[in-house]
Amino acid sequence: MHRRGRVAVIAMGLATTLVVQAAAQSASSSNPFAGLSRLFGKREQPVTTEDGVVLGPPVQLDFVVIDGDEDLKKPLRNASLINGALEEDRATGQDVLAAARGDYARILGVLYDEGYFSAIINITLDGIEASQIAPLDAPDYVGHVVVAVDPGPRFKFGRADLGPLAPGTAPDDAYAVGETAGTGIIKRATSGAISDWRDDSHAKAEVAGQQIIADHNVARLESSVTLNPGPAVTFGQLHATGNQRLSTRRLLKIAGYPEGQRFDPEELENVRKRLRRSGVFSAITLVEAETLNPDNSMDVGLTVVEQKLRRIGAAFELSNVDGAQLSAYWLHRNLFGGGERFRIEAEISDIKADGDARDYSFGVRIDRPATLNPDTTGYISLDLSEDNEPEYYSKTADFSIGFNYIRSERLTADIALSFIQTRVNYGSGYYDYKVISLPGSITWDRRDDMKNAKRGFWLSGGLTPFLGFGDTGSGAQITGEGRVYRSFMAEDKLTFAGRGRFGTVVGPNILEVPPDYLFFAGGGGSVRGQPYESLGFHVPLEGQDDDAFVGGQSIVNTSVEARYQVREKLGAVVFVDAAQIWDEDLWQGDKKWFGGAGVGVRYDTPIGPIRFDVATPIEGNENDSKIQIYLGLGQAF
Repeated sequence: MHRRGRVAVIAMGLATTLVVQAAAQSASSSNPFAGLSRLFGKREQPVTTEDGVVLGPPVQLDFVVIDGDEDLKKPLRNASLINGALEEDRATGQDVLAAARGDYARILGVLYDEGYFSAIINITLDGIEASQIAPLDAPDYVGHVVVAVDPGPRFKFGRADLGPLAPGTAPDDAYAVGETAGTGIIKRATSGAISDWRDDSHAKAEVAGQQIIADHNVARLESSVTLNPGPAVTFGQLHATGNQRLSTRRLLKIAGYPEGQRFDPEELENVRKRLRRSGVFSAITLVEAETLNPDNSMDVGLTVVEQKLRRIGAAFELSNVDGAQLSAYWLHRNLFGGGERFRIEAEISDIKADGDARDYSFGVRIDRPATLNPDTTGYISLDLSEDNEPEYYSKTADFSIGFNYIRSERLTADIALSFIQTRVNYGSGYYDYKVISLPGSITWDRRDDMKNAKRGFWLSGGLTPFLGFGDTGSGAQITGEGRVYRSFMAEDKLTFAGRGRFGTVVGPNILEVPPDYLFFAGGGGSVRGQPYESLGFHVPLEGQDDDAFVGGQSIVNTSVEARYQVREKLGAVVFVDAAQIWDEDLWQGDKKWFGGAGVGVRYDTPIGPIRFDVATPIEGNENDSKIQIYLGLGQAF
């Protein structure tokens, strides 16, 4: 068959007037029982009826691209209904024929998207063209299916008109005269232009007209798309339904819907994000009204489905060094009917067979979304803890009232007013610390993937001024952390990740600083290979023979990882960590440092990679342990 001397007019969308040449030319049938080594997907089960009657061996499916781009095979196979049916073990003759008759249009759509408008498609079932088999004459069994495509020449744009465009915008670079033509490119360019108009407050921008002509004599596609931007639109009323326990007044406040403002699709997405962050809803649907109000305002319908009010959870961990750890929590998602989250959690750790003292912690926290404004969550928390360590014993109570501000998914800030009281016994009596503090922090996240970054950076900084009472000093804690990610090789298989952290407490001397404000090092969060919080200072207690083991007053901590993706879900990691601490502020006075190194594996899951690391000390180890093992969810940083 020939493709010369034809001009076809194509309408955008699913329907077209370009006819597929489903050629009935005979194809030599091969033995359906031969060539089983080439079976798609390595299907090993024979084809059977619903009653279990064996019809024959697995169906063999082959894709052939004649005089064309071999890279077409993958998108053709992905779009094929036959391929999908066989993967789902729907392989009777009737199943295969039904899928084959639908594949002509499916494959044609792929070819149009890729710029092939003169294609010939043959789909043969045991050598017989599928289009010539009547639906009621389907064979009981088909052994060999061949999808043969002669794509013909790839078309270029001879004309690429699109407009009018939103002020200050331009069409997609691929939609231009001389570039490879394809309906996929036209759709992307048109969708992008409509999106630009919506970003400019024209919510009802649409396609007003289109003309697409394929000239097969010269393999050129002439495309002209006319847009109707419609009027500039403002946000109308938000009509909410589905909330049962949450009051509508609080629902609207949490949503932060910008009624009366110029339409902006990003603002509508912000409404969805605020509602999702509240944790109250399991489903959120926002629908724009089809018609505008007389004043060109547009109402929006909101439908929500509330989650169950309560949730409980528990966890169990076991370590050959630290013993067992038990933790549990209870959560109420709508405590007072205004979206308040109430959480109680408790933990017991250091549960050892040798009878060592256990550590305890207990916390209560209430979060109230949309406090002050829709992007600010207010909270009140109380945390109690008791730590029984070989070097010291401590009890701490921390009461805080604070606000968490979410500027975007990438930029967040937190500030609180806290009262902390700690009683510590270093072995020769108790030391009491009491402070009122104003902890503040800001985080800027520019990673490409928050669960498993390949590129980008992450920055965080904190400042906590504190006022001490009694023998407790006054000053400020300053902290900062930066992470950077760079990837190389094909498909970013090799990723280098680096982390640097610093901190210092300015003002008082080291024994006047509340213990929780000082900096230990060692363990999975700082230096792998070294025991948890094993790097600190033995500071003489005034007038006593004993020493107090405390963290450093200043610290610098660095980590470097090389991550290699061995397979699609399996990765390997080599890492080096190091930390140095000082016993005075601003990184002065006596100092200590140590390091660790190791290897690990990562297994990707939908909720992040599972991490397994084995590390050993490389400098400064004063303990008997030579190997540390870490298992967790997510990358180390």
